[in-house]
Amino acid sequence: MNPSVIEFFWDPASPYTWLAATQIEALAARSKATISWRPFVLGKVFEATGNRAPATVAAKAKHLFKDLQRWAQLYEQPLNFPKVFPVNSIAALRMACAADASGDGGRFAMAAMRAYWVDGVDIGKPEALVTAMTAAGFDGAALLEASQQQEVKDRLRANTDEAIKRGAFGAPSFFVGNDMFWGNDRLVLLERFLSSEAR
Repeated sequence: MNPSVIEFFWDPASPYTWLAATQIEALAARSKATISWRPFVLGKVFEATGNRAPATVAAKAKHLFKDLQRWAQLYEQPLNFPKVFPVNSIAALRMACAADASGDGGRFAMAAMRAYWVDGVDIGKPEALVTAMTAAGFDGAALLEASQQQEVKDRLRANTDEAIKRGAFGAPSFFVGNDMFWGNDRLVLLERFLSSEAR
């Protein structure tokens, strides 16, 4: 039996993606699954599907911070709402694609999201991102340079286009084969699916 692959489409601009990211590795281990970290541009997904960020919907925005804190407390994970929100995450996502090419996609994803949602780094500023990633053990300058290559930019665009084609409309989005699970609060359904899947 081959292990299931959880394709995790993520954008560090999404707080619920950070919350889900703190849980996904343990979930994969329990389910004997592997994770494929797939950076994608959430804003482009919103544009293509007509969806909107919760913070842009007045009624949701009023509830957002409290909901995020409740999830963070449940998971016993830190979450500090950043001063710069929303943030332009394109530089981080391109660097993530560059890191993924060397097998460090998951570690980079966690470091980038932690920098934003825990440490309050403005990851929209390349120089701040480089400093944060260097502190996390990466060669931040080299990743930024690599992120400017057309091949890397094309990979991010392809990930985004693929997610839209497969039915994604928000983040986090998880796929196991053709089955999609959307949102941090669907992790329980994802795990149940993995435990019952005939494979």
